[in-house]
Amino acid sequence: MNAAERELYEEAILFQTRFLRKPSKIERFSKGVQQQVNRRIPARFHQVITSAVKTMVESTVSGSHFTSFSVIDEQLSIVERNELAKDKVKYYQKAAAIEGVGTGAGGLFLGMADFPLLLSIKMKCLYELASIYGFDLSQKEERLFLLCIFQLAFSSSAHRQKMMKIIDDWETSREEMDWYSFQQEYRDYIDLVKLFQLMPVVGAAVGGVANHQLTGQLGEVARHVFHLRILKEMK
Repeated sequence: MNAAERELYEEAILFQTRFLRKPSKIERFSKGVQQQVNRRIPARFHQVITSAVKTMVESTVSGSHFTSFSVIDEQLSIVERNELAKDKVKYYQKAAAIEGVGTGAGGLFLGMADFPLLLSIKMKCLYELASIYGFDLSQKEERLFLLCIFQLAFSSSAHRQKMMKIIDDWETSREEMDWYSFQQEYRDYIDLVKLFQLMPVVGAAVGGVANHQLTGQLGEVARHVFHLRILKEMK
């Protein structure tokens, strides 16, 4: 492992440590607020999220979507792959922001439509990142790995710790996804932010910013996870 690779590995270890820490008082308070907000959100809103996540999980497990991404040149170093990955995340952040502005400006119904659209953008981003890092997505276990990354990026502190342990020992702890828990964690994580996208006037601005940040967050988590998986074998 050279100096540049060592730097990426150390960054990934710091990332892992941050995800394994106990929730702070602020995070516990936010969770309480989140639960109160959830009780006030219309049932139809939750149903849209549940249906969108279930469809996304099922299509990912079956491999029925996003199968056109080919593995990037095997000769590229992980440092070069990291640069490609960062550029790709920026591309998807822009796409997600544009989509969020459009649906956010449309009020409640278009705001709800944002969820499946944003899920699609996020999963396309994950698939491309996996291809950049050389993983074969024709293999079901690699697609399941992407769902673990997704959960790691958008879930509570307790669930993040569980997913990080599964990811860290992926070769021996592969699990089938519980889509109900998956959608519940995802819904609870983003409801408070995305709720404002449904409001008149401010919805467009909130939608654009929220989608940009959420997609960037997924990209950052994915890069570090791929670095951990690849580089720990090179130590």
